[in-house]
Amino acid sequence: MTKSQIISSVKDSDLVEKRRNQMIKGAIALFKEKGFHRTTTREIAKESGFSIGTLYEYIRTKEDVLFLVCDAIYDQVRERLEAVTDWQNPSFANLEKVIESYFYLMDDMQEEIIIMYQEVKSLKKESIEYVLQKERDMVAMLEKMMVTCLPESMDTQDAVLIANNIFVQGEMWAFRRWMLQKQFTLKEYVERQIHFMMQSLSIGGMQTKEMR
Repeated sequence: MTKSQIISSVKDSDLVEKRRNQMIKGAIALFKEKGFHRTTTREIAKESGFSIGTLYEYIRTKEDVLFLVCDAIYDQVRERLEAVTDWQNPSFANLEKVIESYFYLMDDMQEEIIIMYQEVKSLKKESIEYVLQKERDMVAMLEKMMVTCLPESMDTQDAVLIANNIFVQGEMWAFRRWMLQKQFTLKEYVERQIHFMMQSLSIGGMQTKEMR
């Protein structure tokens, strides 16, 4: 399933997007407070600013709303990474900027990330696979960025693993900010994570040269 397959009786695509964005914001607030299963569609409609009848003009089930929430999260990640990625002039500096931007986005979207991972299991199997594929797409962007920006050729498996590490490190701030903030500011956390990653890439590059 994709969001275009979620049935709506309204034909105005701009209005559909507007109303669904209202639902996403309202649902996130409610899911954070009550969880997915204890939140009703009537509550989502009220929080979104319209009637239950209007809600059902744009979606059919509560699961549709959760799907839209998950979809919106990854759309924002993709848009943020694409906005700071310079494919024409790749460099270490640009790679650092991409990673930094991703980490700061995870801080901005902490609540959404937590809700998504807590509640995605409530989606249907085909919808879960769609959400997982979007995550794989995000990791692939980081992987492509590393391969493009690094001056030395990188082993494909190394690129995959490091891209996944970066992705998880960003999410770790979202999940464990309550603890990490006792020792690090967000700026310090981002700087240290980037430092360690660049250090590992440098060491890995030197080791590769020695083995040749």
